[in-house]
Amino acid sequence: MKSERGNGAAIESLRRLPVATAPATLLPAVLKRIGLGDAYWRLESPVGPVFVAHSKAGISMVTRAASAPDFERAFERRFGRAVAPEKSPAPAKVRGLVRNVKGQGRGELRYDLRGLSEFERAVLLKALEIPSGEVRPYSWIAREIGHPGAVRAAGSALAKNPVPLLIPCHRVVRSDGHIGNYSLGGARNKRRLLEVEGTRPALLERLAASGIRYLGNPEGKGFCYPTCGGIEDLVKTNTVRFRSEREAMAAGYHPCRVCRPPVARAS
Repeated sequence: MKSERGNGAAIESLRRLPVATAPATLLPAVLKRIGLGDAYWRLESPVGPVFVAHSKAGISMVTRAASAPDFERAFERRFGRAVAPEKSPAPAKVRGLVRNVKGQGRGELRYDLRGLSEFERAVLLKALEIPSGEVRPYSWIAREIGHPGAVRAAGSALAKNPVPLLIPCHRVVRSDGHIGNYSLGGARNKRRLLEVEGTRPALLERLAASGIRYLGNPEGKGFCYPTCGGIEDLVKTNTVRFRSEREAMAAGYHPCRVCRPPVARAS
């Protein structure tokens, strides 16, 4: 009994001890020592200067900010860890891909996507597969990663993309064909990036407004998303227009094997 009373008193004494908190500098110091600390560059892009943060694991954030201190605060709010200016210049590949959205090789970069769910990572990695000059709807992303009913969740994951420009979420549009919003400066910047890539967002908006979702080729009897292979040639050769995959397949057309529009379900 005495032993139990003694243990209880000891435990009560421990409970009365003040709670110790680690100094704010501890986590950044530990991350830096193990090679996971973050640093950043300020680079030029088609939508103006952006801050690009990276760690040993890869690129962790791309965003605009009024100043370096503003960026550092935004980074810490989002990730709960500090970021510091990088003393070494950015690699030529990173500089080139931030400056030139049409450049190839985004999938070859490494990305630090710590904190994202498996679903969110799958959405972003699928967006990397969309070629420059082309767009796909949110519904395409959801279906391609095996979650066809998660269109809204796919849109939310893209809206939270920590590395826009490099993971090209500007190439994903609303399921009704309209351009939609963009996390890096809004719809205006999204249109700007698509124009640079030759996607002709104004034409896409006109097609969406008229309810056109697919273009069909009367010779090959295939139907595609409006930008498959480049919109300039597509609108010249794929002259048949469809409002849905059901309408296209009822007319005897088959889904393109490259852009992979959905197959209409039997009624």
